[in-house]
Amino acid sequence: MEAPKSIVQEIGAIEKDALRFGFQSVKSEILESHPLESAYQSAKMTQDEMKRKILANTYGTALPMKMDLDRQILSRFQRPPGPIPSSMLGFEALTGTLDEIGFEDYLNDPRDSETLRPPDMHHGMEVRLGLSKGPVCPTFF
Repeated sequence: MEAPKSIVQEIGAIEKDALRFGFQSVKSEILESHPLESAYQSAKMTQDEMKRKILANTYGTALPMKMDLDRQILSRFQRPPGPIPSSMLGFEALTGTLDEIGFEDYLNDPRDSETLRPPDMHHGMEVRLGLSKGPVCPTFF
């Protein structure tokens, strides 16, 4: 007699789960960002690399390595998912973006949207601990 066949499904086995994370747009997966945005990002990366080389030549290779370590630590430090989003204040202070006011600071805030879904703290912690896959905080329907 055969054992009953069952389909094993993990919570995060399907990346594009429309019921949990909303509908995905094919256009957003195919198209790249605006050409000016990609040029800005590549110029920023080149500027950061030149800054690292200047610091390495001036102060030795230990300082850029320490700065990279600080950057990695502060980029991972976040609040647990919940009603208050993480501001990443330490990372912004380290990178110097604390003094800049970009369009993302005052336009298109997801908390102002009508389709905002309250964050699921349990799912967010499952993703952080590696028990589930998907975005930590799916925000839109």
